[in-house]
Amino acid sequence: MMTKQEKKNRLLIILIFGMTIIPFLIAWGLKENPALLKGTTNSGQLIIPPVSTERTDFIGFDSFSTENMSELPGHWLIVNVIPDADCNEICLDALLKTKQLRLMLNKELPRTRRVVMLFKEPPAAVVSEWWLKDTLLWRLRRTDNQEDNALFLSLLREENKINAALIEKLISNENKEFALNSDLIRVKPSAGLAKKIADIRKGTIPDGMLFLIDPLGNLMMQYDAGFNTYKVKDDLMHLLKISQIG
Repeated sequence: MMTKQEKKNRLLIILIFGMTIIPFLIAWGLKENPALLKGTTNSGQLIIPPVSTERTDFIGFDSFSTENMSELPGHWLIVNVIPDADCNEICLDALLKTKQLRLMLNKELPRTRRVVMLFKEPPAAVVSEWWLKDTLLWRLRRTDNQEDNALFLSLLREENKINAALIEKLISNENKEFALNSDLIRVKPSAGLAKKIADIRKGTIPDGMLFLIDPLGNLMMQYDAGFNTYKVKDDLMHLLKISQIG
């Protein structure tokens, strides 16, 4: 008869094995049953087999992100990639799409975190403008008038900056500190992770692309620039539904 400690050890081994095999089973199941992910053919691509990452592969880009790195493990990560030292219209639009995407998840939102991965180190003033636009410009998408649409398209261009007057206009009567609070965690990839991503992309990492990473740190899906927010939402909702982790 097994002792109590031996039973605990056996259960621990089974648990560790289960955590290791689950991502591969999910990926295999989706590969064999593509109908589980509506729109995958025209939207995202499954990464088969999933590519693993370690906690140490994600390095905080700034003090805010370093302080919040504990938010990443155990959550599904929606990861934008900025491969170069600039963030053009395609790049910034992709950031805003993932902000919209996370809000569309409704009750599933707490199971996710939004991340941007920077391969270069642009000047602090430059990236601060990116994060400010990420925080504010989505508000212009909530309206449907010609003036806001024109302003949105103008501010997507990196040379056009947000000034204090525009900030006040966009946040209206909201608390300024709350309105400017960001949920975006900014990271740099380790050399090992950068190589894995380059291998997945066969050396070409486009502006505006997107990855989904499962709660165990496995790269599960990838999306090219110009991805459809609603199709990514459908994919992610299916993954959240069939996943028992995160």
